[in-house]
Amino acid sequence: MKILQSGSVKKKVRRFRKQEKKILDTQIRKIVKDPAIGQEKKGDLRGVLVLKFKIHVTQYLLSYRFIGDNLDLIMIGPHENYYRDLSSYLKKR
Repeated sequence: MKILQSGSVKKKVRRFRKQEKKILDTQIRKIVKDPAIGQEKKGDLRGVLVLKFKIHVTQYLLSYRFIGDNLDLIMIGPHENYYRDLSSYLKKR
């Protein structure tokens, strides 16, 4: 299985500290182990799953989907305006 990252994910992860990256890596391993761990979205976000987790006190959301055997990480960020930004990001792609 290949893990693909969108430009948005790469950009955010670059700003993370070492400890934050470790937490994110743990969450990605959970997705690989159990692909249905995230909550599947409806409407214009159909086919996208979102995993919620905390880094320190901030709740982050990580959206992903499977394209064939590949895991496509779409977007990561705090909860505020996340779904609005995700929807507009997917429309651009």
